Parts: sequence; C-alpha cells; structure tokens
Amino acid sequence: MSFRFLAVRDALSLGEKLRSIRWSFVVLLMVVAGVGVMSLYSAAGGSMEPWAGNHALRFGLGLTVMLVAALIDIRIWMQFAYVLYGIVILMLVYVDISGHIGMGAQRWINLGFMAVQPSELMKIAIVLALARFFHGATVDEVRSPLFLIRPLLLVALPVFLVAVQPDLGTSIKLLLAAGAMFWLAGVSYWIFAVVGGAALAAMPVLWAVMHDYQKKRVLTFMNPESDPLGAGYHITQSKIAIGSGGVTGKGYLKGTQSSLDFLPEKQTDFIFTLFTEEWGLMGGLLLMALISSVIIYGYVMAYANQSQFGRLLSLGIIFNFSMYAIINMGMVMGLLPVVGIPLPMISHGGTAMLALMGGFGLLMSAYVHRDVRFSR
Repeated sequence: MSFRFLAVRDALSLGEKLRSIRWSFVVLLMVVAGVGVMSLYSAAGGSMEPWAGNHALRFGLGLTVMLVAALIDIRIWMQFAYVLYGIVILMLVYVDISGHIGMGAQRWINLGFMAVQPSELMKIAIVLALARFFHGATVDEVRSPLFLIRPLLLVALPVFLVAVQPDLGTSIKLLLAAGAMFWLAGVSYWIFAVVGGAALAAMPVLWAVMHDYQKKRVLTFMNPESDPLGAGYHITQSKIAIGSGGVTGKGYLKGTQSSLDFLPEKQTDFIFTLFTEEWGLMGGLLLMALISSVIIYGYVMAYANQSQFGRLLSLGIIFNFSMYAIINMGMVMGLLPVVGIPLPMISHGGTAMLALMGGFGLLMSAYVHRDVRFSR
C-alpha cells in the first residue's frame, strides 16, 4: 500500500493551528487531572509526596507533549506511523529479553530517572499503525480475508510480546483496541463471528497455559468470598470502601479504609474506590460524568475529520481511553476481574499518563488538520 501526502489546502500557519485547538477540551483534561492530584494528595494522608506532586508534574509534561503533537501536521504522523510502531516493537523485544522486573512481571525499561512501560505506548502505536493501513482501503479490500492478513500480523506480534511478560490484561486490551479498529474500518461481521468462535474454542488451551495467579483472578472474580484474606482481599476491601461511602461520602481526607491502609493499591488501580469512599455515590457519578465528557468530546472531534486516517486514528484513541475507564471502574466494583488497569488521568503512573496525553495530541492534530485530505 502506497500513499502520496498531497493536501487539498495549503499548510496551516502556527497561529491558525493554535486557534484551531479546542482549548475547552484542554481545560476539561486539566480538571480531570486535578481530581487525580486531589485524590493522590488524600491517598498520601494529606501530602503532595510521594504521588500528588509527581502526578502534577507528569501531567504538565504530558500536556506539553499533547500540544506539540497537536501542532504537527497529521500527514507527518501518518507518514511515520509504521516507524513509531516498529520502535515500540523493539522496546517490547528488549523488555522480554532484559527488562526490569517488578511485581512478578518483566514489563519495564529502567532509565534510571523513570521506568518506561512499552506496552502502554503500544496501545497508541497499534491504533496509529492500523489507522494508516486502513486509510484509503476500499470496501472490497476491507472485506477480503487475504487483505486482513497484514493488519492481523501487526496485531499478533505485540499481543504475543506483551503476553509473555506476562501481562494478560494488557494483551487482551490490545486485542480489544485492534478489534475496534477493524470494526471501524468496515470489516465484515462474519469475520468477527469466525474469530469470536475460534477464540471460544481456544479457551481451554488458554486456561491451560495461564499462570496460577491469573487463574486465581478469574476464580476470585466469580466468587470473591471464597478467599477474602487472600486472592479476594483487594476486591472485598474495595466493595467495603465503596459501600461505606454511602450517598454523599465520608468527606475529603476522612476515608477510613484508605487511611488505615485496608485498601491496597489506593494510588493506582483502586483510586476510584478511595474517591467514592470520600465523596460517595454523588461524587462517583460526577467523576464518571467528567470522564464521559472527555469521551463524548473526543468522538465529536473525531467525526469532524474529513480524512479516513484522521477519523480512524481519533476514534481509536478515544476508544482506548474509554477502555481504561470502563475496565478500571468495572474492576473495582466487582463487575470485571481484577487486572492492572489504571484510571486514566487519575491514577498515579508515568508511562500511562504520557501515552494518554500523546494519544490526545494525535486526536487534537487530526482535529486541527481535519480539512486536509489525502490521495492514495
């Protein structure tokens, strides 16, 4: 597949680009990140250290990355999509060979001043690569199984590299993001049915190769009371904290489950639990409304794009953000198995923050250059 990067209109000036940025969307992201700083301040018992201050700094860095990415012509992002994908693949290979081990998994590259998790970067890189591949594809091509071999290989390689770390949750998340891109590109429903049937048939094999702790997570999800002090401890304490918050919550800095350290991973995966204990059902619904506003705003910007590449890229980015939120909140409420998925913009985590903000930069770049069209 070859592309010529010819715009129908002249390149935008810097001033035009700055005026085209949806600054209200930027403010919305700042509000969500502010909730994260406030929650992490509470998680540390009323201190900016060690999490809240770092979260604010990382958001500031991520905001800079987002704005710089937004000002870069969308055609350039398209031109280097496969290059960026290849760089992240090499990072995943390096991690599998000699990456930093933490919490029983080999998922990080230790740079000294920070640890980078390439699987988080791949969530954006796979969307970028698939958006480029499907750009300009005809209906007949997309519905041809042979045409889909190459994008399937683009997906299979990182999924395998992430699965062997081991990180089953992230590998499934990559598959979901890729599946969304295939659906958005117009792949026939019968192909999804065949793939879904094959996945169901492979379940016994997958169960056989899963690690014991992964099997325990699934069994605990089905019956968390079976081991309340062991595998079911996290979700049991999470439910207690959420329930104890009631309608209006216990008050800021007054959550007992978190302050007395009954709630594990309160600064990362279970930060929504901490928030709802303090702010109750009303606070939880308000936070959900804020995150939903980001998602809706993203979809509005995505559908403003005239190019297929910009539209696919934007929809993939916002779908990725949606999965973060849905999986995390579903997990802490016992609706989904416990996996290592942070709450976007709220949980403490460097690579996830930078990846999300970089993704929003691509979303914004597509919107700023929404009237630029490409010829195949």
